[in-house]
Amino acid sequence: MEYRQLGRSGLRVSAVAYGNWVTHGNQLDDDAAAACVTAALDAGITTFDTADRYAQGRAEEALGKALSGLRRSSVELCTKVCLPVGPGANDAGLSRKHIIEGCHASLSRLGTDYIDLYQAHRYDDSVPLEETMLAFADLVRQGKVLYVGASEWTAQQLRAGVRLAAELHIPFIANQPQYSMLWRVVEAEVSPACADLGLGQLAWAPLAMGVLTGRYEPGGRPPAGSRATDGFGGPFIARYSSDLLLSRVRQLRPIAEAAGCTMAQLAVAWVLRQPTVAGAIVGASRPEQLAETAKAATVRLDDELMAEIDAVLDEVVERDPAKTARPNDVMPAWRPPPPAG
Repeated sequence: MEYRQLGRSGLRVSAVAYGNWVTHGNQLDDDAAAACVTAALDAGITTFDTADRYAQGRAEEALGKALSGLRRSSVELCTKVCLPVGPGANDAGLSRKHIIEGCHASLSRLGTDYIDLYQAHRYDDSVPLEETMLAFADLVRQGKVLYVGASEWTAQQLRAGVRLAAELHIPFIANQPQYSMLWRVVEAEVSPACADLGLGQLAWAPLAMGVLTGRYEPGGRPPAGSRATDGFGGPFIARYSSDLLLSRVRQLRPIAEAAGCTMAQLAVAWVLRQPTVAGAIVGASRPEQLAETAKAATVRLDDELMAEIDAVLDEVVERDPAKTARPNDVMPAWRPPPPAG
């Protein structure tokens, strides 16, 4: 495993991070989740990404249980706040009330005294940014949060957030965008802003929800049990479902073979080669998936292979910077957890 500094901060993260968005608390029970976390640790992964919203808090709980007993300083816990976690008027957003209450709830579910990286899951236009950043600053000064960051903010929003953080003397160090060979909307504006601001990026969905593994055939039905067949990944994969796109993805196979890696490793290695990217967040529902994708940290892609990838995918790549996610683009409105039993 390779370990990289997150932006210009002193925090080092594993180049491949393990995220539990659609797995822990949804697809996996606690034992299966623990097995995946163990596989991640065995592969040298030390950075774990989750959020209060994932599985209505069950994802944080599962991760906390899986890491219990481990030396706390040996891992980096990253979680997020903003998206709805309940039906109340203050159960979402970036108000002081929701941030403080959300942090305390996440600490309890994770079973820890502090969060390494606490991120605004989306931008909240309804709350003054000054209120949001002051709440983050108070959590930092209380020792409950070490660093702060954002996810899916625009370049303008990131610049404003970093400016306020500097005035408050707190470390705003990271951005977490969706980023893959197929989804490059951050390249025009967000990534240059991160370079200017000294922010490191932790890219989510580097495999484009599994499409870049090559498992989806043009003109065919999604494999049973694949991300395309569940209610979480389906809406994402729909944007990658055209026969043209899937046929272009299939043309990456000989490029991966030339690089001596699998298609999944190629996709993650491509993300890790991009300027400002410190880590790629991968999901897994089976331990062996992590053992494979973690090896992407050792894959080196030369300029010729990068150019070949661009030539194959150019026609199907999304680059529009206006498509940086908005709060309701990723998660549906809050829904109550299923009844017990």
